[in-house]
Amino acid sequence: MRSFLALAVSLAAVTAACSKAKEDDPQAVLTFVEGGKELRSLSLKSLAHDIAPEQVQGYDPYYNKDKRFRALPLKRVLQLGFAGVPDLEQKEFILRAKDGYAAYFRGSLATDEGAYVAFEDQDVAGWEPIGPQKANPAPFYVVWSKPEQKNLETHPRPWQLAKIEMVRFDEAYPHTSPGPLPDGAPAALGYRIFRDQCFKCHAINREGGRVGPELNVPQNILEYRPEEQVRAYIKNPGTFRFSNMPAHPDLKDADLDALVAYFRAMKDKKFVPKN
Repeated sequence: MRSFLALAVSLAAVTAACSKAKEDDPQAVLTFVEGGKELRSLSLKSLAHDIAPEQVQGYDPYYNKDKRFRALPLKRVLQLGFAGVPDLEQKEFILRAKDGYAAYFRGSLATDEGAYVAFEDQDVAGWEPIGPQKANPAPFYVVWSKPEQKNLETHPRPWQLAKIEMVRFDEAYPHTSPGPLPDGAPAALGYRIFRDQCFKCHAINREGGRVGPELNVPQNILEYRPEEQVRAYIKNPGTFRFSNMPAHPDLKDADLDALVAYFRAMKDKKFVPKN
């Protein structure tokens, strides 16, 4: 019995030491930006000092199984990073990863209960590799704790998170906009779908993610791909080739029509930044 207790105490001590080592990692730093200006950079050690870490457990669609993480509530992280800014739930955020992935979050989503910033994989020491490229998610990985938050299209999970930007999307990325349109116009709906689901990986006029192909310059996607092929590829890219791009089974035909209308509208709005 004493041997068992001693072993349990030793394992607990090792776990605590490993967790402290992760918190002391000098590479684990999260930068906060507002209006293009850096407000502050907070280390994991300082974040974990001011926010009590929690254990988050649930199904992870990238790993396709239940996972356990040590994590910090995203809402509390935002409150620290953007200290003094009121009404965070009404703001807009870009969560930017080291590899160029850039996820758009409405404030109501970013401050929702169930959103966490994970900093430690509690199932595999040093993080279990993630995604087709077997990437290391460190230093930060956004996870969700509720069963209804499993959909990657509505609840993004950026890994290798490095920066959180508070933005007005239309001001920060003006060249992704098709211009003034009635709310019910297909291109207007397509623009919102691009912002919420495609912007994470793709750019329009060099504004957006860097993981997937640019979609408007020098050629618009519809200038070298037939519309029906574009629609089919968005729906299920795996039927064309092995790809990092996920399928979008939840997009209805009307959504695909709207995306194509948006791409068509952007053909006449090409812009290439000088830098």
